[in-house]
Amino acid sequence: MKAEIDRDGCIACEVCVDTCPEVFRMADDGKAEVYVDEIPKDTEDAAAEAAESCPVDVITIK
Repeated sequence: MKAEIDRDGCIACEVCVDTCPEVFRMADDGKAEVYVDEIPKDTEDAAAEAAESCPVDVITIK
């Protein structure tokens, strides 16, 4: 599985980072970013929760 963020729509609320720091982090520009190529198997549920919890719905899990 892979995660993607539409960074143009990110509001930097940090919900994804708080929910799944193994996949998401805050970049130098203050917006969230995905920093792994593949979501680790043991964090797939947390990554999905982060996507569902995003208040602006800019995270996609494929």
